[in-house]
Amino acid sequence: MENSQLAQLLVALGCPAEKSAEMAAQLDKRARQLAAEKGRNHEEALRHLLTLMKQGWAAQGK
Repeated sequence: MENSQLAQLLVALGCPAEKSAEMAAQLDKRARQLAAEKGRNHEEALRHLLTLMKQGWAAQGK
C-alpha cells in the first residue's frame, strides 16, 4: 500500500485530513519496525497498527 492510499484510509477512519500524509508515513515506518522486531510481514504489522488507531479514534468520539 502506498502512503497516499494509506493517508486516504486514515482519513476514512477519522484522522484529520491535514495530518493524514504525515501520519501515513509514520505509520508505515512503525509497521516496518514492528515487522522486523516481531518477525511479521509488513502488511500484518500495518493491519495491527490500523486496528489500534481505529479503536483509539472511536474511543475519542465517545
